[in-house]
Amino acid sequence: MPAKTTIIIVLGLILFIALIVTLPFALKYHSRITIHNFVANDMRGNEVKFEEFKDKVLLIVNTATECGLTPQFLQLQEIYKKYKDRGFVIIAFPSDSFKQEPRNTKEIVTYCNDNFLVDFPIFEKIDIKGDFQASIYKFLTEEKTNPEFHGIIKWNFEKFLIGKKGEVLARFDPETTPDDPVITNSVEEALAQ
Repeated sequence: MPAKTTIIIVLGLILFIALIVTLPFALKYHSRITIHNFVANDMRGNEVKFEEFKDKVLLIVNTATECGLTPQFLQLQEIYKKYKDRGFVIIAFPSDSFKQEPRNTKEIVTYCNDNFLVDFPIFEKIDIKGDFQASIYKFLTEEKTNPEFHGIIKWNFEKFLIGKKGEVLARFDPETTPDDPVITNSVEEALAQ
């Protein structure tokens, strides 16, 4: 075999081995998807990059104003008020995926402000399941991106707790009220990290 061919084969082998050795590190540190990779529209239709929420603890909630769980807006506002100065943000995503949100985004915001004095961010109305599921909810519910807390959204007011680095820390059933110690203790733990 000519020397030139041998050199090319050896260099190729070295490159191949280097790729195999470094690939797990590259995947771990450079392609990890977190909530900070996403973009969504706020209540005015303005694009919000979730990288803005780095170093904050988030509680992401799918909401509906015609649901039996709608009074949870009161408790959401209470815990938001209690922890917001420590870097806690509640993000509400109104949705008609369960046919309980007939209002448009502007009407939803007005209703929440008038009835529950909500001042945490309410985003544009989206689909949280089905064929037109918003990408942020696809991330939150898919096994490959969220193996510990994956699964379809069961109902309105399902809650995802997101850590300061954008990772999903916990998922709470719709019936678990925002002021339940299981949620408030988890929020406090996440804020302390």
